[in-house]
Amino acid sequence: MRYKYWTKIVVAALLLLMVAGCSAVGYYTQIVSGHMRIVLGKTPVESVVNDEEVDEKTRDRLQLALEARQFAIEQLSLPENESYTTFYNTRRDFVTWNVVAADEFSFTPQTWCFPVAGCVSYRGYYKEAAAQEYADKLAEDGFDIAVNGATAYSTLGWFADPLLNTMLNRSDWAIASLIFHELAHQQLYVGDDSKFNESFAVFVEQQGLAMWQENRGSDDQLAELEKRQLRQSDFIELLKDTRADLQDLYALEIDEKVMRKKKSERYTQLSVDYEALKDSWNGYRGYDRWFSKELNNARLVSVATYNDYVPAFEALFEKTDRDFLAFFAAAKSLSKLPGAERQEKMQELMEQDEKDASATSW
Repeated sequence: MRYKYWTKIVVAALLLLMVAGCSAVGYYTQIVSGHMRIVLGKTPVESVVNDEEVDEKTRDRLQLALEARQFAIEQLSLPENESYTTFYNTRRDFVTWNVVAADEFSFTPQTWCFPVAGCVSYRGYYKEAAAQEYADKLAEDGFDIAVNGATAYSTLGWFADPLLNTMLNRSDWAIASLIFHELAHQQLYVGDDSKFNESFAVFVEQQGLAMWQENRGSDDQLAELEKRQLRQSDFIELLKDTRADLQDLYALEIDEKVMRKKKSERYTQLSVDYEALKDSWNGYRGYDRWFSKELNNARLVSVATYNDYVPAFEALFEKTDRDFLAFFAAAKSLSKLPGAERQEKMQELMEQDEKDASATSW
C-alpha cells in the first residue's frame, strides 16, 4: 500500500516539476512534501479508536465521521473507496491556507493552473506564513487579497483522503457536511471552473446534511438546522447585494480615486448592514469572525465561488426528480460543455430556480 502511494507521489512530483519554472519549484516542492507527510503519517481509524491513550471525544468524532461516510455512500451515492478510513493529526487548526486574489476594481478572481486540477481560483500552502508572504506580494501589486485557512482538501481520487484533526474540531453536523462536500469533489470535478466545482460540492453537502439530520436529528435539531440555513441565506444575499452595487460602480468611467473612495464607503455600509442583520437574528454572532477581517473584493469572491451556482444545482436536482444518480449524470453532462456554454446553462437553471421559488411562495 505504501509503495502505491510513493509511486503516485513521485509521478505527481515529476508532473509538477516538468511544468514548473525555476521560481515555481519551491512552491511545488512544498505541495508534494506537505501532502507526503500526511500520506505516510496517517493510520487506520480502527487503530486510533482502539488506542487506549486516545481521548473519548476523539473516538466519538471518528465514529461519527465513519457513520457520515457510510451515509454518503448509501444515501447520497457518493464514491465508495478508502477515503476517510484513516486518520492524521496535523497538530494545528488548519491543514492548508489558500490565497485568493482579485483586481482592485473587479470580482474576476486570479487563477493559477496546475497539472490534474487545472486552473483554480486559489493558491494553496501548507504553511500560513508562506501563504501570507505570497498574499502580501499580490497586495503590493495592487490586488485585493484574502488568506483562508482550510480544514480539509480533496485529492480528487488520486489518493485515499484521510480524516484530519482539523475536520474533527467541529460540531457533529459540520463534520458530516464536510465529508459530504469533499466526497462530492471525488464524484465530479471540472478543470478550470472553481465556481462549478465548489457550488456543486456545497449543494451536495447541504442536501446531504438535510437528509442526515432528518434521519438522525430530533425536532429541536431540525429546527436549529432550518434557522442556520436561513441565516446563511441572509448572509449570502447580503454579500450578493454588495457585490451587485460594486459591480455597477466598477463599470463607471470615473476617476480611480473617486472610485476607491466609493468602494470603501460601500464596504463600510456592508458592515453596518451586517449589524442590522444580526438584530434580526436576535443577536446571533456566528459571522462576526468573517467580518473581523478586511472587507474587499477577494473576500466576496471567496464566498461567491462556493455559493453562486448552488441555486442552479437545486433546480437540476428537482429536474432529475431528486435522484442522486440521475443528478450526477446531468451535472456531468454540464461539466463536459465548453465553459461559455456551461455558464449559459447554469444561468438558465438559476432562472428556473427563481421561477420555482416564486411559484412556491404563491
